[in-house]
Amino acid sequence: MPDERVDRLTQHARVRAEQTLERAQQALAAMAADGDVLTVARLAHRARVSRSWIYTRPELRDRIEQLRHTTTASPTPAAATSRASVDSLRRRLELAHQRITQLRDENRQLRESLALLHGQRRGQ
Repeated sequence: MPDERVDRLTQHARVRAEQTLERAQQALAAMAADGDVLTVARLAHRARVSRSWIYTRPELRDRIEQLRHTTTASPTPAAATSRASVDSLRRRLELAHQRITQLRDENRQLRESLALLHGQRRGQ
């Protein structure tokens, strides 16, 4: 009987390891397809495995490196969007600075006019 238990436990452990590896590979493929940043920590979180387990799997580490190189070679749509965002924010900042300068000039002119009116009023 004990030999049967050992065999069943060994088989169960083997199946569980295969399922875990499959889950990690699916998570990695999904991350690559989504354009996510590929790191061991993110993969571990998404696949619900430990980082140390990933480091024991050279095929996963190699695949992460391979995908990193292919995804950095071509910019992702998310990177293009954020770049456009940065450019539009810079433009908005320039326009805000121009508007601030206009308002400062207008305030200066209004203060001068007010001072002139106060002077005229005192002179009466």
